[in-house]
Amino acid sequence: MTNTLALLAQVPKFADKTEKTGAANLDNGSIILIGVALVAVLIFLVFLFIFFSFIRLWIQALLTKADIGIGSLIGMKLRNVDYAMIVRQKIALVQAGVKVTTDVLEAVRTSVNPKVIDCPDPAKGKQFLDAVCRSGIQLLAKARVTVRTKLERLVGGATEETIIARVGEGIVKAIGSAHDHKEVLANPGMISQTVLHNALDAQTAFEIVSIDIAHIEVGENIGAKLQADQAAADLRVAQAEAEKRRAAAVAREQEMRALCEENRAKVVEAEAQVPQAIADAFGKGNLGVMDFYNMKNLQSDTSMRNNIASMTGGGGAENTPGRG
Repeated sequence: MTNTLALLAQVPKFADKTEKTGAANLDNGSIILIGVALVAVLIFLVFLFIFFSFIRLWIQALLTKADIGIGSLIGMKLRNVDYAMIVRQKIALVQAGVKVTTDVLEAVRTSVNPKVIDCPDPAKGKQFLDAVCRSGIQLLAKARVTVRTKLERLVGGATEETIIARVGEGIVKAIGSAHDHKEVLANPGMISQTVLHNALDAQTAFEIVSIDIAHIEVGENIGAKLQADQAAADLRVAQAEAEKRRAAAVAREQEMRALCEENRAKVVEAEAQVPQAIADAFGKGNLGVMDFYNMKNLQSDTSMRNNIASMTGGGGAENTPGRG
């Protein structure tokens, strides 16, 4: 009887203990469920945020058949790539009818990881750029241009060849403006700084990150060579002018000789008319016999004096008849 009363007394205590244990188990289960629910809600909210962040671009890509999925957008976002710009450029390429080839993919990669371009391009058969300082010294230079693709200018932008041509022109201009080649050799960076300030990447599909002079060496003395060529040209011009003057002198001499022969012919012609004039004078009575003999004596005396003067080398024989 006593044992039965003891058992009946313990029943309420056992019931209270069972209720407390069930309540504790219920609280632990509720906490786990609540935690799972919160995590699920958080994941759902993150998904909604991501979904609505990309939904606009994804719809644009879908409507334009650019073939870019939500997964690709999320992947670019995780890789810290400007996915919005890539999507816009992909849409522009599709609308322009440009097929997305290996070159386009390479351009996308270059927009993230810049690449290096040689200037000049060795594939074109030229290893160095030729430029001449103001001192006349030739410098041979080679540069490496680091560029990054600007995807927003990929459609319609100039290509690598334009970058190489502009950088080459800028290097030649920078070297040509230097007073002495020693300045350039001492500080090749002045070329890079000068070229970078000219905005050579305008209207191109690239952004120039840096320009580095990889090699520079001294070539020929172009100034001295040009001066030597100019001196030789001046000499040839002087020789031509001298030959021209000599030819003119020879021609003038020939003209004077011809004139002398012409005058001699006139003298001979005049002398041939003298006998006829004497005969006419005799016939008209204007010349007597004594006058004729006096003229002949004068001619003989003049001829004798000329012969004597020619043998002795004397001069002035032409004036001797006046003394006779």
